[in-house]
Amino acid sequence: MASRVPLVLASASPARLQTLRNAGLDPLVLVSGVDEDQLDGLPPAELALQLAELKCAAVAGRTEVPQGALVLGCDSVLDLDGRALGKPDDAEDAVRRWQAMRGRSGVLRTGHSLHDTATGRVAAATASTTVHFADVTDEEVAAYVATGEPLAVAGAFTVDGLGGAFVTGIDGDHHNVVGVSLPLVRDLVAELGHSWTDLWSPRRPG
Repeated sequence: MASRVPLVLASASPARLQTLRNAGLDPLVLVSGVDEDQLDGLPPAELALQLAELKCAAVAGRTEVPQGALVLGCDSVLDLDGRALGKPDDAEDAVRRWQAMRGRSGVLRTGHSLHDTATGRVAAATASTTVHFADVTDEEVAAYVATGEPLAVAGAFTVDGLGGAFVTGIDGDHHNVVGVSLPLVRDLVAELGHSWTDLWSPRRPG
């Protein structure tokens, strides 16, 4: 038995997938393959939204997408001093990021684009969450970067992994920092005329 409305996640992020699964959804994952470097010079919130829209559109037309499915594309960047910071280029870049971030705050912006393949309608929005970073030492930065974790994520940090101890507070939706804002996706689902609970999987937790 499947959920009443199939969901496709156009993202390779294991954190996004796990967040959706924890919320009772069981999406099919189809990675978009979109080149995230093709957009440049945009404000962080607009960049995140446009990349999410590109990812969503790239997957929505594929033959593997179940009939009537909703396709969700997401993209996250850290807004620090008005600059959009995605995944670090390398370990040295990650160290520089943390040296600039520590003891300060940034805004994690995640663009969300939801395409209803049954109607062709699209709903999209950006969620923003303020993140406060600990004043970590050079030794802590070096040890954290050496784990490789910050190299794989936007902003060079996680809240649900090793980086959690280096985040002192969050103002806004915690899930957005992980990579997908559940309350925002629920709003987008409603905007397209569906019920959030229709996306629940019979295999949902509990």
